[in-house]
Amino acid sequence: MRRFIQFILSSVIHFENYRKRKSPQWNLVFGFFSYFIIGTILLALPICHKTRVSFIDNMFTSASAVSTTGLVSVNIYDSYNFLGQFIILCLFQIGGIGYMTLTTYYLLMTTSKLSRWHNSIMGAEFAMPNSIRIEDFIKSTIVFTLFMEVSGALALFQVLDIPNANFSERLWFSVFHSVSAFCTAGFSLFSNSFENYTADLHVNVVLSILAIAGSLGFIVITDLWYRITRKSKKLSFTTKIVVTAFLLLLIVGASIFYFAEPLLGNHETPLLASFFQTMSAMTTVGFNSVTISSLSTPIILIIIFLMYIGASPSGTAGGLKITTLTALVSILISRLKGRKEISFCNKKIPFNRLYVATSSFILYTSLIFLFTFLFTLTERADLEVILFEVASALGTVGISMGLTADLSIIGKMMTVLLMFVGRVGVLTFGFALLQKVEADRQNVTKEDLAV
Repeated sequence: MRRFIQFILSSVIHFENYRKRKSPQWNLVFGFFSYFIIGTILLALPICHKTRVSFIDNMFTSASAVSTTGLVSVNIYDSYNFLGQFIILCLFQIGGIGYMTLTTYYLLMTTSKLSRWHNSIMGAEFAMPNSIRIEDFIKSTIVFTLFMEVSGALALFQVLDIPNANFSERLWFSVFHSVSAFCTAGFSLFSNSFENYTADLHVNVVLSILAIAGSLGFIVITDLWYRITRKSKKLSFTTKIVVTAFLLLLIVGASIFYFAEPLLGNHETPLLASFFQTMSAMTTVGFNSVTISSLSTPIILIIIFLMYIGASPSGTAGGLKITTLTALVSILISRLKGRKEISFCNKKIPFNRLYVATSSFILYTSLIFLFTFLFTLTERADLEVILFEVASALGTVGISMGLTADLSIIGKMMTVLLMFVGRVGVLTFGFALLQKVEADRQNVTKEDLAV
């Protein structure tokens, strides 16, 4: 027994040393993958089921929860009991705030200092401007998350009208949907998401506040806290861009939805439905108050675009990110005006940020094209439906035109991969697979390329 314990401890030490020799991106991917595997094993236990759920569907649900996507191949409420639902909540809570966040917060509370290894992984997981300290970022993340989720649960408990539900059921539904909304996970215990609450102003407002607060990102929250506590005299350029662009896209998207969607003629609150569905796509929360498969083609394209862009970096939302879009637009404008330096709103953008933005755009768009092509080979569905599903999975959105439940086993496996890559980030995933800790020494010669 003593030798066995020594073997286990020795193995753990060797593995930890091995992890520290790997790149931060590899550690980040490994961390989320570990939670995905643990979640799959736990959800596969019969004690978590109301009815029998296949292993592939348990794996799909675990990946969707860890990635905070919300795509489901089985009905959550009808398939999993309270224990199973609680495990799913824990998975998308971890996925929403980041797998290293709780560990790092504990270290800050006990040691008040982070190691270089922890700093490097947090830097890989969250893209932050230089003006924000990681320690302040972590503390504001935990406090703000707890405050919003508790407040959201209390608010939903007051406004959610659930027929034939007792006190404990109403409380659980409120907690589950509050955490799901803030983490932009898109998981719902209702079979048709929130279609029964299309005209309920209070439910729509509470869910929207939670989703927007989570998706705008902890950078914005930390920055606002700096401003309130007078640690900073002004908001950062990142916060200004994120908030301005988010509001602009939300207003434009909701306006197009309101004026161009014929389906809204049958709804008693078309403006509320337009706002909620646009917000759901942008924040990647993945709730729907209208039947997505019934929407017209122009609006489907608008939703795909909004899912493609997403919201803010270092938040709970997925997508390409608003700041990436801003960087790409600045490159275009600067090139068209013949400027040597890339700037936006008279602010020069560092080239390393531009490299990240262009690389993310190329890889993200390529993945959407590649997996759309692969899905056309394995699934029987229209191109529009397949493209929507792929954009929703990679953007970790979670709304669907009805394809998810009918996916083949290969289709589910590809969707699991898409959701996982979307959560850790396309560049992070690429770095983890290809980048070495020490760059290879190569003989590079200068040559011209006509573009």
